[in-house]
Amino acid sequence: MDPKHIRNFSIIAHIDHGKSTLADRLLEITGTVDAREMSSHSQVLDSMDLEQEKGVTIKASAVQMHWVAADGEEYALNMIDTPGHVDFSYEVSRALAACEAAILVVDATQGIEAQTLANLYLALENDLEIVPVINKIDLATAQVDKVLLEVAELLGVPLDEVIPVSAKLGTNVEAVLQAIVTQAPPPAADVNAPLRAMIFDSHYDSYKGVVAYVRMREGWVSRKTTMLMMATGAKTEPIEVGIFTPEMLPVERLSAGEVGYIATGLKTVREARVGDTITDAHRPAAVPLAGYQPAKPMVFASLYPSEADDYVNLRDALDKLQLNDAALTFEPESSQALQFGFRCGFLGLFHMEIIQERLEREYDQNLIVTAPSVAYQILLRNGEELEIHRPADLPDPTIVEEVREPWMKVQIITPTDYIGAIMEILRRKRANFLLTETLDTRRVLMTFEVPLAEMVIDLHDRIKSATRGYASMDYAFDSYRPDDLVRVDVLVNKEPVDALAIIVHRDKAYARGSLLIRKMKEVIPRQLFEVPIQAVVGGKILARVNVQALRKDVLAKCYGGDVTRKRKLLEKQKAGKKRMKMLGNVIIPQEAFLAMLRLDED
Repeated sequence: MDPKHIRNFSIIAHIDHGKSTLADRLLEITGTVDAREMSSHSQVLDSMDLEQEKGVTIKASAVQMHWVAADGEEYALNMIDTPGHVDFSYEVSRALAACEAAILVVDATQGIEAQTLANLYLALENDLEIVPVINKIDLATAQVDKVLLEVAELLGVPLDEVIPVSAKLGTNVEAVLQAIVTQAPPPAADVNAPLRAMIFDSHYDSYKGVVAYVRMREGWVSRKTTMLMMATGAKTEPIEVGIFTPEMLPVERLSAGEVGYIATGLKTVREARVGDTITDAHRPAAVPLAGYQPAKPMVFASLYPSEADDYVNLRDALDKLQLNDAALTFEPESSQALQFGFRCGFLGLFHMEIIQERLEREYDQNLIVTAPSVAYQILLRNGEELEIHRPADLPDPTIVEEVREPWMKVQIITPTDYIGAIMEILRRKRANFLLTETLDTRRVLMTFEVPLAEMVIDLHDRIKSATRGYASMDYAFDSYRPDDLVRVDVLVNKEPVDALAIIVHRDKAYARGSLLIRKMKEVIPRQLFEVPIQAVVGGKILARVNVQALRKDVLAKCYGGDVTRKRKLLEKQKAGKKRMKMLGNVIIPQEAFLAMLRLDED
């Protein structure tokens, strides 16, 4: 198709503002998906079971639609539906790099939220044309005029350029398609130049190998093209090329300006990376496309197979999942308590939860997951710098000059009634208050600096609870800063369990250590011998609790007789327990690691 009749665009918004519902209506109006399929399956592009269950978009989804505009011309519209949750902003940035325009969706009942602003700035950084849309105008609580004014002022556009729609009912949705055709620029594309195609996403197929989702920048590709991956040097001939409708539909060839897929046939996931440029091996491009900044993991946790024999299966599952989710990082590690596993990096706690569930569902893995921690920078006394991803790796305090922890810049949009509650929550999290900006008569934008370790587990939930769900939060990495941080080790039966260690501020060491071992006492099963659990900093024991021994009634069959018979049996039991204590290993259940996630609840 002539590039002048192609439009590539994304849909961006805060979580739950109706992106996927609007995508459904666009598919329906353009006839891409028939009404029968639409009635049986809402959020068509959210194809994963997890997306359907949780009601959120996790993966960006591409689809090609055909529509005849008001000028009588037929256009090919390539749409990429993106996630709204802050943990998946990396997915959003990759999708936006494949587009020329973005539909900005704002909820008429909620107005502009924190993630609305974050995604808008991301789109503007990519020089995209913004098509503003107000959704949910059919609801009784909609404040259409007020939100229209908010969005128009934010973008600096006339009021009549902001399109009010009801994605649920399909009201005025055709105006969005017309705006895309008239406002979005066609892709800059040269079909005769050497092939350059950007891989913006991918997945693994057992029969087709690595399936790369591509944005064609220059040239064309067909099944007869010998392709070269410019970053990895891998060569292959495609098994199939095609477009998304939203199912994968094979076509003869993909040309510059289009969005589609290439089934590469490559069997190893590292040969076709997200961000790589595909070119023609016989007529290669001079330079690759710019690609993407690699995602920087902010949260780390260890994944171990429940059975040691499943280690290889877990490694293969992580390899294949990493192809579909470039933000996931992992490396092998071992633990005294849990044997062999992997240290994984995630963009946030929700990202970690999704990866865990996908491994269990899609790859049939039975996992033990340790509590999440963050990356710390260590400056040693000899001037050497280290980065550690788990508390157990913190070097001996005598050789450490300083420990630096990551700080985040957090923006919270909240009704003015809840300013006090938010200030109190953030005070407990060692946050620095920066400023408050008034958005309108009822809402403010509050900016804080917060240590990532303090916010990673429950900050978002606490803010939502304190504000009855009205506040929204966005965050971005700020810097690493030194502080007085110590490692709290947990000894179970006088043996350190590296997977239970935590790094905390020295002021909180006693409180967190005491709370942690009390939680351990509740979940570690009783043995036939007494099990001491201790919280230790350096060589100093902060707190101790004992898991009482199970006592077998050895006197059950001792009917009457001299008291020395009973005493002899009790002494024999006591000696046996002492011997068991010397040899005994304590089994630590998964609940012990989950208990670490609930430390702040008290």
